Amino acid sequence: MKSTTALSSLLFSAALALAGAGFSAPAAASGIAQLRAFLADTHSARAGFAQVVMSKSGRKQESSGSMAFARPGKFRWSYEKPYQQLLVSDGNKLWSYDKDLEQVTIKKFGDAMEAAIGGTPAALLAGDRDIDKRFVLSDQGEVDGVDIVDAVPKEKNSTFARVRIGFVDKLPKMMEIRDNFGQVTTLLFSHFERNPALPAGTFTFTPPKGVDVVGE
Repeated sequence: MKSTTALSSLLFSAALALAGAGFSAPAAASGIAQLRAFLADTHSARAGFAQVVMSKSGRKQESSGSMAFARPGKFRWSYEKPYQQLLVSDGNKLWSYDKDLEQVTIKKFGDAMEAAIGGTPAALLAGDRDIDKRFVLSDQGEVDGVDIVDAVPKEKNSTFARVRIGFVDKLPKMMEIRDNFGQVTTLLFSHFERNPALPAGTFTFTPPKGVDVVGE
């Protein structure tokens, strides 16, 4: 069953997110300190990801793809296997493209959308830097060389209960999103690049000819 929730199946559940091979030993800084450093020093990023969604009943769905973001409000979240779906925002519009359904949904990325995304895992990585306004943070120590931080949304109507992020050398290595229905989404990021030169057009989208366009 497909899911197009932005970065809570990420994060834009992503989002955001795993580092590739070749990182140095973890820094002494806590998970919270590394999260704050990441938000302060990262203006854009891109990475590959592997995603596993485990339902409360134990049903497992696996997918993989790539993501990129640039502050403020720009992101690209592309599912490539086993099916192709794409979420793109230029900070003004949000495009959601399902290749199998041959359908594109377009929404205005206004205050309502920003408020909704503010309570998602995406806000932890691609959102504004005032993270304490939206989340309660707590350090969970080190596990296998990865420094863990938990983030619980302050918004009572948030669609998820908790996000757990693992950091290595001030870069995200994993995200675990637990929603309010017992579903757990785990993201592992590979080849994570901080502040890369992203190609022009990364955060724009032109619907292919012949697809249904909904919303605009």
